[in-house]
Amino acid sequence: MKPVKVGLLGLGTVGTGVVRILEGHQDDLQSQVGSPIVIEKVLVQNKEKARAVQIDPEKLTDDPWDIIHNPEIDVVVEVMGGLEHTKEYILEALSRGKHIVTANKDLIALYGPEILAKARENRCDVLYEASVAGGIPILRTLVEGFSSDRITKIMGIVNGTTNYILTKMSQEGASYEEVLKEAQQLGYAEADPTSDVEGLDAARKMTILATLGFRTNVALKDVDVKGITAVTKEDIQYAKRLGYEIKLLGIAERQDDQFCVSVQPTMVSRTHPIAAVNGVFNAVYVHGEAVGETMFYGAGAGEMPTATSVVADIVAVVKNLRLGVNGQQGITAYKELKPKADEQIASKYFLLLHVQDRAGVLAQITQVFAEYEVSLESVVQQPNPHNPEAEIIIITHDANKAAMTKVVEAFKSLEVIRQVKSVYRVEG
Repeated sequence: MKPVKVGLLGLGTVGTGVVRILEGHQDDLQSQVGSPIVIEKVLVQNKEKARAVQIDPEKLTDDPWDIIHNPEIDVVVEVMGGLEHTKEYILEALSRGKHIVTANKDLIALYGPEILAKARENRCDVLYEASVAGGIPILRTLVEGFSSDRITKIMGIVNGTTNYILTKMSQEGASYEEVLKEAQQLGYAEADPTSDVEGLDAARKMTILATLGFRTNVALKDVDVKGITAVTKEDIQYAKRLGYEIKLLGIAERQDDQFCVSVQPTMVSRTHPIAAVNGVFNAVYVHGEAVGETMFYGAGAGEMPTATSVVADIVAVVKNLRLGVNGQQGITAYKELKPKADEQIASKYFLLLHVQDRAGVLAQITQVFAEYEVSLESVVQQPNPHNPEAEIIIITHDANKAAMTKVVEAFKSLEVIRQVKSVYRVEG
């Protein structure tokens, strides 16, 4: 049967893995789709550079239009990253009837609706499993595996760099700065780690997960984002003492016709399975009305895990080609849901306060909570030989975000409180 020809935009870490799988697993792939899948052209920056995989030099090009305009190519696989130029290439490829497989989370998070609209117009597939959580097949599971259920919550560790940093801080008692430097030396963190440590990478992934899980268009601006740069080893020690781990969690929740999405350092009870996800691994917890709790765990990045997801998408495109149903997948974002106001977003909170060590302080603190109708689960005064002031740890019952914001602002102007040291959401 006639081979399906693939054009590969990018031959970095993931692109190399795609080549390895397509060439090394050809028998298995042919048995699934009924025809060979061959690489026709590969976009590289430097055609003379030594490669980790053997590729016919005739297949290399430094001009993306050699792939976009090539009538022989059926599927364009984008693994080079970038935004504006990449978007231009993909839209042009779709207008020429080519199917798209991409690992580009930034592109899908920012321009997904526009790209998917162009795909429907031209009866093309756009698949992007590898854009979230590397080798974990979470996107296809959300769309197909949960198609008969209504998802109410998605909670995930979707950034391996920050999870590695927080794990090392927890296990070794090291500071954020020390572990970040180590992560950069090991290649887990970029020279400029801003996207990871400020939560931006996780926010883009949560945009995609919430869009697919809740069947509505979630924009990046809808995500409330806070990174891990302010997390201290003292915070982590207090969390452990109380039976929690601190994780950078993406949390998406839906209730009736409203949703909320956030990324923030969160105290997770050690009894919750996501608290045990360490190192560079990812995990996504999904709660459905019918199925209840499920969790998906695995490698969130790396050459072969991510390439596995890319090739799985190529296989899905080729199967659709054989059936003649490309571009006919159901429109996933068909619901009109609205973002929740802060008054409607509820969770438990942890607060660490440095206060004057004298009588009557606790009464003033509890009066502020009462004023904003926030009830308390526990209040503990911890002795700290390194701090001459008193340290008070508070865990609230479920409180709405607006009320907690007012509480924290009130504390900052309360004379007996020296510092609002830490505030974290509590899960599990």
